[in-house]
Amino acid sequence: MIYDSPMSRADDIYERFFLLKNSRQLTGHDVENTVVCFFNPFYKTINLYMKNEICEEQVNSYRLNGFIVIEDFLSAAELEEWRIALTKAVINRRGDKLPGRKEVYGKGDNTDKSYFDNVFDQLLNLWQDNEKMRKIMLDKRLGKMAATLAGVDGIRIWHDQALIKKPWANPTSWHLDTPYWSFSDRKALSVWVALDDATLENGCLFFIPSSYKRTSFENPGIGKNMGAIFDVYPEFKSTQSFPAFMKAGSCSFHNGLTIHGAHANMTPGYRRAMTCAYMPDGNTFNGTQNILSDEQIARLEIGDLLNDELQNPLIYSNQLQPQV
Repeated sequence: MIYDSPMSRADDIYERFFLLKNSRQLTGHDVENTVVCFFNPFYKTINLYMKNEICEEQVNSYRLNGFIVIEDFLSAAELEEWRIALTKAVINRRGDKLPGRKEVYGKGDNTDKSYFDNVFDQLLNLWQDNEKMRKIMLDKRLGKMAATLAGVDGIRIWHDQALIKKPWANPTSWHLDTPYWSFSDRKALSVWVALDDATLENGCLFFIPSSYKRTSFENPGIGKNMGAIFDVYPEFKSTQSFPAFMKAGSCSFHNGLTIHGAHANMTPGYRRAMTCAYMPDGNTFNGTQNILSDEQIARLEIGDLLNDELQNPLIYSNQLQPQV
């Protein structure tokens, strides 16, 4: 076969590699993760699978700063799978933020509701009513990554969450995540996967490095005042923030007590992200309702173990195999 360029040759091998892989004719750890096609003077690196291996340097960086960014986390095929799944899940949800529920308890300042509603479209627990999202969110590989970074034995889903900044959406003010949730754990964390390029112009995340080490569970919430959190934590007013702009398919993990926010979307395009909040296994109810239904709240008492597999499935444990 004659190729117009080294890149067209690489593209052809890329296509044939998928055919071989799908026919189960390829094995081996190196082949299972990345193929590098070398052609003098060019080479092309092809990411075929999720970059789910966490190295010691990433763990150290996460525990120092309270966040990490993983570039090209998803392969091109996986990115497209996530995008299609999200689109169908959003359409099927018909505007409900939770299955069968219009609103999330404790989100935003009620006096600023119209402002908050234009920060982003927020849909939670899509895994509960969409099979494709269930397959994506309950992936053991994600749970293992979260457990490795947090340094815990097991990880449960607290909730997944689509965050879609529409064109010209408001900024997301600086805030913490964990104080919203129905458990209190300083090791809780979230993954944030960019389904579109997240840029300085359309609303990428920003983090305050190492803030999680000194924040508490006091949180002003997401409202009009971008810097309200610095009234609670004035020691971070002069800290340089870190802009986590990333290409589509990249991701970040951040501790739930890391101060973070996002720019306004200053473009006519969308900025879609799919996220998931993770609860270390063994946590107990703290009295906050958040995503829990009235019926669930009626059955719970403060101190009760949060281990309902239908609500918070165990997706990874280094002690036993999760039942999903």
